[in-house]
Amino acid sequence: MAFPALAEKAEGEALKPIYYALVPALVGNYGSNGKLKYYKADVALRIGSPAAEERVKHHEPLIRNQLVMLFSQQSDATLGSVEAKEALRQEALRQVQAVLSQEEGQPLVDDLLFNNLIIQ
Repeated sequence: MAFPALAEKAEGEALKPIYYALVPALVGNYGSNGKLKYYKADVALRIGSPAAEERVKHHEPLIRNQLVMLFSQQSDATLGSVEAKEALRQEALRQVQAVLSQEEGQPLVDDLLFNNLIIQ
């Protein structure tokens, strides 16, 4: 005998996104005009399923490398405003999706979020 309430709940749970935090935070240098500056980024990835989460975990070293390289190429101009940080977030998402598409044949990650972004 099926329990409709349980079936609906299980179906609804499958649709809830999974937030996977890249721990530890990404920390490094950026800038190339003499004085190096520092960034610290707490990044979370929104993923649609537990199976996709496992694949993302497997490729975390590649994802972290791609994000570190992206952050290290930034300048004060590309990190100096809310709009610039949003553009960086979108570019980071594109690069993560590109890495996963190359490795897995699909992007797997729906969104990338900065839980905290410190620039100094």
